[in-house]
Amino acid sequence: MTAERPRRDWRDTLRDATDLALLGFVVALAALPVLTVAPALATASAALHDRTTLGGWPDLRTSLARFGRALPAGLAVSAVALAVAVALSVDLVALATGRVPGGGAALAGTVAVTAALLGYAGLTVVAVGATGGRGWRDAARAAARTGLDRPGTWAAASGVCAVAGLLGVLVTPVAVPILAGYTVAALHAVTARRPVVRAELS
Repeated sequence: MTAERPRRDWRDTLRDATDLALLGFVVALAALPVLTVAPALATASAALHDRTTLGGWPDLRTSLARFGRALPAGLAVSAVALAVAVALSVDLVALATGRVPGGGAALAGTVAVTAALLGYAGLTVVAVGATGGRGWRDAARAAARTGLDRPGTWAAASGVCAVAGLLGVLVTPVAVPILAGYTVAALHAVTARRPVVRAELS
């Protein structure tokens, strides 16, 4: 006979919300030099992976060690991600203001590509968290496999990133760091979901 899991109440929910808000502020602090965005996200993703699979957060020493190990490759990943983000932003602004031809169709296509890339980046962050914040190439390949095998998950990750970006524009600046923790948690949640397979009726 198995023991029943203790029921969660509002205090557990409040504790989780506070932990994610704190995680967001830590990520924002670690990402201040800009090129440390990828290592910061990788470390946060690894911490969330521990939280969901092991039931607890890693200690500070473990997280600092992970951040240090993630720095060398993470700096290059941050530089590439920043270059892509700048290029897409310039394209979106140019299309939205009519500086380049293409109109609404080109703008919609660029927005769709941007959302897809954001979703892919989100899946990659989740995948790198499963390996302790290291192995960006393997994580990128794993994210591509997830996107192809489970396009609904890719779409959900794109939606999470799009909503986070929209909220980042709408909320007060002091609240923006909180979004980082919640966004990484939401990406882990949508990636962990499995499609429901209906049994065929005989």
